[in-house]
Amino acid sequence: MQPRPDGPPSHAARDLTQGGSQARIELDGQIYTLRITRAGKLILTK
Repeated sequence: MQPRPDGPPSHAARDLTQGGSQARIELDGQIYTLRITRAGKLILTK
């Protein structure tokens, strides 16, 4: 995905999950799970 100089950083969800359906994301010591559903939707949970 091409970065947009006028907007926030962009990341392909499938890159974050490395081809799988889940990725763990850390923010301030808290772990979140990003999940791609079978329907192609994204869910972020703590």
